[in-house]
Amino acid sequence: MARLKIAYVGGGSTRGPGTVASFIHQGENFAGSEIVLIDFDPEKMQIIKTMADKMSRDRGVDITISYTTNRRAGLTDCDAVLTSYRPGGFEARHLDESIPLKYGIVGQETQGPGGFFMALRSIHVMQGILQDMEQVCPKARVFNYTNPINIISEAVTHHSDVPIISFCEGPYYFPGTIADAAGLDPRKLDSVMVGLNHGCWTVQHLYEGQDVMPLLREGYERRLREGGTDEFHMRLLKLAITMNSLPADYFQYYYFRDEVLDYHLNKPTTRAQDILEQVPGYWQHYREQAAAEHPVLDPARSRGGINELELAIDAMDAIYNDRKEILPVNIPNRGVLPDLPDDRVVEIRGYLDRNGVVGLADGHLPPQTLPLVKALAEYQYLTAEAAWCGRRADAIQALVSHPLVLSLEKAEKMYDEMAAAHKDYLPERLLS
Repeated sequence: MARLKIAYVGGGSTRGPGTVASFIHQGENFAGSEIVLIDFDPEKMQIIKTMADKMSRDRGVDITISYTTNRRAGLTDCDAVLTSYRPGGFEARHLDESIPLKYGIVGQETQGPGGFFMALRSIHVMQGILQDMEQVCPKARVFNYTNPINIISEAVTHHSDVPIISFCEGPYYFPGTIADAAGLDPRKLDSVMVGLNHGCWTVQHLYEGQDVMPLLREGYERRLREGGTDEFHMRLLKLAITMNSLPADYFQYYYFRDEVLDYHLNKPTTRAQDILEQVPGYWQHYREQAAAEHPVLDPARSRGGINELELAIDAMDAIYNDRKEILPVNIPNRGVLPDLPDDRVVEIRGYLDRNGVVGLADGHLPPQTLPLVKALAEYQYLTAEAAWCGRRADAIQALVSHPLVLSLEKAEKMYDEMAAAHKDYLPERLLS
């Protein structure tokens, strides 16, 4: 098995315990490896280390956990770098979600102006990470979970030689959510999704070997008659049967824009505020488990239990242990998805072995989905360029091109208000 040094940037976050638990769960695949947590708060990283050491002992796993607040020191001589960080924390996410609502636009962590500013902040941090890697671990690759993963990968692949793969479990759970809403067993669904991260559609959707669409239509009509299914799942069902393809959940922001905006305008709290209210309880649970003789994460009291960032861990195992596995990945297109430019980052299936990752061709996107997906792909490219090397004017050009914005007046006003709110996390060039 591969004996690695793995840096985990963002390792002191609320997702840190669950991610380290995922490594331990796969401990036999990383025997003798060291995981270095890199973050700002040593007290929280010590909690995670204490808990992880006990969990490793209980499972008989040979993994060493260390931590540091010195990013360059933590990256030194690493083989792999796992990135999952949030510049500004959930407080910044609250601004991403709340400020755009004043302009009649939904802001969210990956969509709209919220995702746009998350990208500006995250790419600014990623530039520093890459500069450090080029100096102290030039042969390492990045396994990225920081949102918005597609825009971060877009920037890195155009401007850095450091290899990067970004991950999201969406292609696994998006189709199952819709099948479940129709009263079907998600385990019997065989689906393949392609497109963009949080912007993908199925190009294969079989239920027990047959086209699932007739069953979804029956399920939708039954739900209409019987009731009992919430608006969110009914929207997804309706969108699937209308477009004849199963969508990513996030398409609700576009195809049901008015309904979603109305929901958020009338919701008393943002999603970030909801999470912030839960954070103290997470850390109370983590402290309790760190003090326990035999720690066990409770998914109801921790952010994700033992299932955090496991797709990236699967990918590390596939590459460094030459597993020859197929996983959903976000990588440059290189002709695999013929509907989008070759140099755009796309979400597709990839074949992973000791040589890295190669995209698999699964055909064309449904033509009825292309106008929006293409628009989002070009917006993402413009945003990546602005974040990496642009100024205010370039950023506004990118923001106004977003399908949820398309108003120059709103884009300018939103940009200036949000840039001022996030000024501590942005390069000076984006403020002028």
